[in-house]
Amino acid sequence: MIRHVLWAARLAAAIAIVMVGSRPVLPADLTLPVPTIVLYPGDVIRDGLLVDRDFSFDPMATGGVIGDRSVLLGKIARRTLLPGKPIPVNGVGEPKVVSNGAQVKVVFSEGGLTITTYGAALQAGSVGDLVKVRNPESGIIVTGTVQPDGSVRVSDS
Repeated sequence: MIRHVLWAARLAAAIAIVMVGSRPVLPADLTLPVPTIVLYPGDVIRDGLLVDRDFSFDPMATGGVIGDRSVLLGKIARRTLLPGKPIPVNGVGEPKVVSNGAQVKVVFSEGGLTITTYGAALQAGSVGDLVKVRNPESGIIVTGTVQPDGSVRVSDS
């Protein structure tokens, strides 16, 4: 019996120390950009489609949403974004510069030598993505990096 009382007293003391050492988490205000209309997958996010809205939130659970309007501009919706709701990080992406099946310019450059041809993209890609391209004449498939102009740059490595 005395053991149980001592154990309960130690537990209460430990809880009291933890409670004194920690402060309560109170809701705080945060301003987030939210859509003004429904944005569907593939829609380009423009400034006129966003409005800032204040939210109360738990600071321990703020991850996963975009808080900076400038990060969203020019991106595309990857899933349906609802008006007035925070935009999740995985809900937007870079616009695709290369479409699956599209004819793309393929460029190989090394030193002073540049070889240019055209091929069929085997997958869609944004700037900086690695995509596979098939040469329609030879059937050879190469992998390269999507460039801002929509071409694909390949290297020998």
